[in-house]
Amino acid sequence: MTIDIDGFDALSYYIDMLLDAICVVEPDGHFLYVSAGSERIFGYKPEEMIGLQMLEMVHPDDRSKTLSVVDEIMSGVAKVDFENRYLRKDGSIVHLLWSARWSEDDNIRVAVARDITAQKQVEAQQKALFNISEAAHTEDSLTSLYQRIHQIVAEFIPAKQFAISLYDAATGLLSFPYKQLTTQGTKQPLDINAFCCSVSKQGLTQKQLTQNAEGDSCEWLGVPLKSQKGVIGTLVVKTDLPDQNYTHNDQEVLEFVSTQIAAAIERKQMIEHLRQLAMYDKLTGVPNRQLFSDRIHQAIAMARRGGHLALLYLDLDTFKEANDNLGHEAGDQLLKQVAQRLRGCLREADTVARLGGDEFVILLDNVDRLDMVQEVADKVLLTLAAPYQVDTMKAEMSASIGISFYPDNGETERDLLKRADDAMYEAKRQGGNCYSLAKVTQNEAANTL
Repeated sequence: MTIDIDGFDALSYYIDMLLDAICVVEPDGHFLYVSAGSERIFGYKPEEMIGLQMLEMVHPDDRSKTLSVVDEIMSGVAKVDFENRYLRKDGSIVHLLWSARWSEDDNIRVAVARDITAQKQVEAQQKALFNISEAAHTEDSLTSLYQRIHQIVAEFIPAKQFAISLYDAATGLLSFPYKQLTTQGTKQPLDINAFCCSVSKQGLTQKQLTQNAEGDSCEWLGVPLKSQKGVIGTLVVKTDLPDQNYTHNDQEVLEFVSTQIAAAIERKQMIEHLRQLAMYDKLTGVPNRQLFSDRIHQAIAMARRGGHLALLYLDLDTFKEANDNLGHEAGDQLLKQVAQRLRGCLREADTVARLGGDEFVILLDNVDRLDMVQEVADKVLLTLAAPYQVDTMKAEMSASIGISFYPDNGETERDLLKRADDAMYEAKRQGGNCYSLAKVTQNEAANTL
């Protein structure tokens, strides 16, 4: 249909001076008229917008709610505070505040669009800073912190594809503790490793550029993560939509929050390092007595609901001789190798801990057959008996293992450790390089596996 818009001509000079955009839309959503302010807001000249379908310019995530509001307007409900997002000609996002109403007599919608992108960016920055700071204190691990940071960033710029790389300036090594990236839809290939190394080394934001009608914009954006110590890595985002690119405003917002992100990562790294020192054996890297105690208490609590667990108390038979003959430094290397071999014998859910000296303990959670435990013990003995190489020196060692069961040999950590320790000394009396099961008393017989 056509509409006589001569009524607009008398005021066109003044209308075109407005920073807001005046839009007249057909019932089916095509633009009939737009004022000069539309170019500032949408990036299109007024004549380019005539005949375009309004909904195709709306951000895909906002189309459903926009259609719902359009239905209300066309039923006679005037709207004065509706917000949604449009995609500008250059692919960037603009936040709009609309006032609109339906003219039954003229069979058109008349609306005024105000650009509130700057206001939304300030709100997004403030919200992001608060959420990042909160995440640094509330997330349980670095992994969950990275996931939360991804969610926070995606709330203010397109970031379905996202990565965090960490850079060690001393070694030049780059790692990706969090990476959610694909090459699907990529307009230009990108060497993500070289890209992140360049950003980290130079300490400057970098972009992967793509050409469009309006000039240079980018689908890849890499921002350095800067702390008081220097650049610790790079935050990378990539657009997904084919006609969407990052703008200078997107870059400024990401750079604004990047310092807070770097601080949050460093804080969580420090906490995890302190936890590592407190809960893990410094020499071998396996859990120490404190962490083992926490885990066995949790395992016992679970087993009380109906289940069994096994405890393997292990002592190296000839470690003292090897330590004396090869030296303490070589002895430390042997203990590291022992711990590594023990980890390779276990399921992911099981725990190996160093209690001190050459004594280790293994917690097998959720076992329901004796032969399962015996298979693990046989595997441990065979693995530890293989020759060891420390620099140019060779050594051989074996182990004695005592095994206790919950609830067969006790229902507390103390009881299970004592019964397993007693059984371990029985294995030593038998010559070592073997395992011994804790004896089950008459009162305990009913609980056996």
